[in-house]
Amino acid sequence: MAKVEPKAKQVMKKEDFPYDWDVIENTWIPMPDGCRLSSRIWRPKTDKPLPTIFETQPYRKRDGMRGRDEPMYGYFAGMGYNVVRVDMRGAGESDECFYDEYLKQEQDDAVASIEWIAKQPWSDGNVGMMGKSWSGFNSLQVAARRPEPLKAIICVGFVDDRYVQDIHYKGGCLLNDNFWWGNIMLAYMCRAVDKEMKPDTWKEESIKRLEEMPLWPKNWLEHQTKDDYWRHGSVGENYADIQVPVFALDGWADSYTNSVLTLMNGLNVPRKAMIGPWAHVFAHDGAPGPAIDFLGEATKWWDKWLKGIDNDAMDCPQVQVWLEDSMKPETVHPVSNGRWVGLDSWPSADVAMKTLSMTYGKLQEEANTKEEIVDLCTLPNHGLLANEWMGAGVPGESPADMRVDDGMAMVFDSDVLEKEVEIVGYPEFEVEFTSDKPNAFMYAELCDIHPDGAATRVSYGLMNLTHLEGHDKVVYLEPGKKYKAKVELDVCGHNFPAGHRIRLAIANSFWPMIWPSPELATLKLDLSTAKFALPIFSGKDIEGPSMQPKCAPLTPMTTLSPGHVDREVHYDLITDTWTSITNGVGGVFGEGIYRFDDIGTVVEHNLKRELVMSNKDPLSASYTITQKMKNGREGWLTDCDIVVTQTADKDYFYLKGSMDAKINDEKVFHRDYDEKVKRNGL
Repeated sequence: MAKVEPKAKQVMKKEDFPYDWDVIENTWIPMPDGCRLSSRIWRPKTDKPLPTIFETQPYRKRDGMRGRDEPMYGYFAGMGYNVVRVDMRGAGESDECFYDEYLKQEQDDAVASIEWIAKQPWSDGNVGMMGKSWSGFNSLQVAARRPEPLKAIICVGFVDDRYVQDIHYKGGCLLNDNFWWGNIMLAYMCRAVDKEMKPDTWKEESIKRLEEMPLWPKNWLEHQTKDDYWRHGSVGENYADIQVPVFALDGWADSYTNSVLTLMNGLNVPRKAMIGPWAHVFAHDGAPGPAIDFLGEATKWWDKWLKGIDNDAMDCPQVQVWLEDSMKPETVHPVSNGRWVGLDSWPSADVAMKTLSMTYGKLQEEANTKEEIVDLCTLPNHGLLANEWMGAGVPGESPADMRVDDGMAMVFDSDVLEKEVEIVGYPEFEVEFTSDKPNAFMYAELCDIHPDGAATRVSYGLMNLTHLEGHDKVVYLEPGKKYKAKVELDVCGHNFPAGHRIRLAIANSFWPMIWPSPELATLKLDLSTAKFALPIFSGKDIEGPSMQPKCAPLTPMTTLSPGHVDREVHYDLITDTWTSITNGVGGVFGEGIYRFDDIGTVVEHNLKRELVMSNKDPLSASYTITQKMKNGREGWLTDCDIVVTQTADKDYFYLKGSMDAKINDEKVFHRDYDEKVKRNGL
């Protein structure tokens, strides 16, 4: 198939829009308990009341997401929508302190904000809610609360099951991104309240936030099974709570893609979805490319559900999918080749599961009826080249050639394909096994094997084998007892060309993405019970959305120092120790050190990750994150240094480190961290 040539984003001028608009830098929104939330508002220049688009998140509207917000929310304002962007309670310039993600208070405040918006003279009473990641999550959560003015939502890079699909656990295994993200939250939330917004109280409020801030990774590590903590805010617990139209989007390079189809399956409201090639970014910024005209698609959605305009927003298949072509593996993956296909619903009549069986080394269509026992005991460093769990659109984060990792795994290859095979959906692997240890997990990976042997990862999945009776409980394995495990791989859409082979690779280690089991287990698999099911796609191509991304004028910014992200793996031949290092210099995602010119605010965030483990002992695993966050301008400057390390023995996780914060070069805060959390089936 032809290589895709992405189009550059078209930055429109203000005069290109139907409406001119103003931006109100700060407006206080009162909460019922007296707390004030800080908001930034885009207002079209008209006396006519208009619908409003609302987003709330903790990432600081003034100097955190300003570069993202301006071209996106300016676009909506230019198309005739008010936009209200709110900092959550305890974040940015809003009052009080911040204690955890997705609290009920967060939802209460969002509902109160929507009701406040609907009463304003510039509002016609109709509100839409949207966002990516955190604000994609809470758009769904608030929709489930049913505030009367809320008429529709758009959610991007979200989950509907906080335990199964979020950044903390995968298949019941502990994601090391739980530690990474928790540490990033320490840095994000240490920044001072803006002095211009609160000239009299900014410093004392900022110090109080430091004093009240939790050690975020510990918050989440204390809930290792799917308990009420995770059920709260998981809209999949009762999809019927949501009664407004939903537009859901994500991309193959992100880690939240599974939720798109589970949401489409669970909801019973007007809904549609897109799965593109993108990482954890909005689709008009699409990386990998090609990007789409997401803001145009979103405007059509708002026009239909907020303005009542009869348009073609729903004249498409329920799910539009970018079916990826076969591509050579590359850690720097700027463009995804492929084409748009459509699914009228999920589950889809155009997808049928095809089950393959296996004998040692071979994936086959014919059944294997003879008992065949094989030992699976993978070296702890299997997974070093799998790269990131969450794709952020940063160079070097995509999976490398899986031949190195597959060389440590147990692999099953099909015969050379005589004709192409296309899949859309969730592959599944199941097998009966015994274990010699009480703790173990299983990893399954689908690869596209090129004629020269290159292995491109298509999908993968994990299952904590102490969770076979459900993620809400831990049942330790009895040595020698036979069990059946099922591993659901991530949703994918891929073309396997004729002349290629399909590979299933399985393992029981996956470092540095997953924290290792306390002991290296040997699993005895009965291959006569093994099944690998592929979701075979037989549907049709569609035109898909416009591939010409557009936006409003960009935020005035100056890059003061270009950033970069270094990624390295080192091996100590004497101690059999592997060290994986990711070093974000200038910006944690490579953004560089930059200044928001219109408010004179400089942002610098450096983050180094160092994961170390010896193959001789899974308990040698260690993860250290070192950060510096600098933010502000003359007379208002936060400078924070944070170092935290996670280790574990057989019984406990240990979190140790420190935070030191200065404001205007004055030391205002120090904390030492020394915490332990009991292991429970991990």
